Amino acid sequence: MTHPFHPWSGREFVFLAVRQTWSEDRVFFVDGDARQFSLPVGWTDAADPDAFVTMAAGRSPFRFADLVELRRLIDGVSD
Repeated sequence: MTHPFHPWSGREFVFLAVRQTWSEDRVFFVDGDARQFSLPVGWTDAADPDAFVTMAAGRSPFRFADLVELRRLIDGVSD
């Protein structure tokens, strides 16, 4: 688990598979109690490295497209 804000961040799990479900690629895994879960592949190390994150090398915490989307959401709440 690599997503920095997820409660399981940093934990390791038994990998089962990557499948496309719910319109996205998801990683399926089991925890220590043999319960199966799935998460977006981007929250794990099973995803290919993100080109923006690699190039930014920690210098930019936000992507331009994400900031534009945030602005759109804020404008929608303000209306």
